[in-house]
Amino acid sequence: MTSTHTDSPAARRPEAKAWIRLGTRWLGVAAVFATMIWSYWPVIRSLIREWRTDDNYSVGGLIPLVAIALLWGDRKKLAPCTVRPSLWGLALIIPALLARAAGMVVLFESAERYSLVAMIAGLVLLIGGREVLRKTVWVLLFLLLMVPLPGKVHNLVSGPLQSLATTGTVMTLELLGITVVQEGQVMVVNDHLRIGVAEACSGLRLLTAFVAVAAGMAYIIRRPPWQKFILLCSSIPVAILCNWLRAVVTVFLLITISSGFAERFFHDFAGFAMMPLALMLLVIELRILSLLFVEDKGARPIRS
Repeated sequence: MTSTHTDSPAARRPEAKAWIRLGTRWLGVAAVFATMIWSYWPVIRSLIREWRTDDNYSVGGLIPLVAIALLWGDRKKLAPCTVRPSLWGLALIIPALLARAAGMVVLFESAERYSLVAMIAGLVLLIGGREVLRKTVWVLLFLLLMVPLPGKVHNLVSGPLQSLATTGTVMTLELLGITVVQEGQVMVVNDHLRIGVAEACSGLRLLTAFVAVAAGMAYIIRRPPWQKFILLCSSIPVAILCNWLRAVVTVFLLITISSGFAERFFHDFAGFAMMPLALMLLVIELRILSLLFVEDKGARPIRS
């Protein structure tokens, strides 16, 4: 009688080789992305500096961390993907390098920053293949939110938001019986108190934060694509509404209590309170969509 030992060195050798190949592959992937980070470190450093100094885009520092968390949450969906490296990744990598070079030549920093996202997408396609790119494309698009808006786009967005905040606050205060006269971005309250709506009060910070939150929610929830799109687009009016409410309450506190108390409310309490309010409004929106559009139980489930 003979016995077979499955844990013999000969039996373990193929398994050990498989683990070595897997480890070598992951080391190669890590080396490629480490090289990319080293090459783009000046761009990454400028992004970090802007996240820390510009409140309008401070949420950008959380975007890469949230993207990693989303990928980790989808690890079971990504595990069955077949890794087939594709040279089509060069179709993204080469334009990314050209965009970065052009940005360096003409001193257009945004081109270098957006090229970083294109480079990451190109490396995913080059190393992982089309299936991996298809399963991660929405997370890669989510990374675009970490890049601050270019200067001209920032001015095109911030100016109208500032005017909208001023006009909306004036109209609301008038409905409350308070005498208000609008002079550009300045409100004259009760014929003597002048209150200016600065660019920092435009609501751009809330807008960038709420768009990021809505994008994360749209990725997580199991809803049809059109409902996810509506949720993402609705983050814009939600941000405008929350900023209007914050401005109205701040001016009212300034009139009734003191300027110091109103300023502390605007910068401290209101800043934290707006996010839960926005989340509540987005959840209510999803609830309304669920009541208006009932999913057919016999239909195939829609993959998020």
